Amino acid sequence: MDVRRAAERYPGGDPATGIESRHAFSFGPHYDPDNLRFGAVIACNEERLAPGAGFDEHPHSHTEIVTWVVEGELTHRDSEGNETLVRHGDVQRLSSAGGVRHVERNDGAEPLTFVQMWLAPVRPGGEPSYEIVRGIADSTPYAVPEAGAMLHVRRLAAGERTAVPDGAYVYVHVVRGEVRFGGEELGPGDSVRVVAAKDMEAEGLTPTEVLMWEMTAG
Repeated sequence: MDVRRAAERYPGGDPATGIESRHAFSFGPHYDPDNLRFGAVIACNEERLAPGAGFDEHPHSHTEIVTWVVEGELTHRDSEGNETLVRHGDVQRLSSAGGVRHVERNDGAEPLTFVQMWLAPVRPGGEPSYEIVRGIADSTPYAVPEAGAMLHVRRLAAGERTAVPDGAYVYVHVVRGEVRFGGEELGPGDSVRVVAAKDMEAEGLTPTEVLMWEMTAG
């Protein structure tokens, strides 16, 4: 079990234009050969966009891009003709496959915070696709079969426990609140990487929201 603290994330973005980013894995100029991926996860970025700020149109390929909004509303537009407002509780997935371009903006009046996770597909290529699931429930895992992965959203009250999915690789990201996991106390932005997870539990120390990736391969 490998615990990574929020303060260890690589800083990025462009604060002068209202974009602040924190990267859990090597990203852009922050290159660490020992921190390129875990399981299928190759990026877990915390993004904060001021009102009116955003990422202009840019390309992706051979990546499964899953987005979770923490607060605010994210405007998504892509070259496949999709245009969507993503809110807290929604899971958005853009399968970039052989190539796609998209725009991500905060067109609202309030600050926007979201977590964006990139996963490597089992097989490259194919046709781009887009999906959004509104108001996903704790009891409904979200499957990304293209990456051999399953996303579990867990919301815990203080003192409440939940089983951590068993898996060859499990990646845990704390969205909000404080949680005890494997004897460690974790706060917002902290993450845990577990190999061969088996019979583990997480306990909310305060009201907590946690994202857990269960993955079959690395």
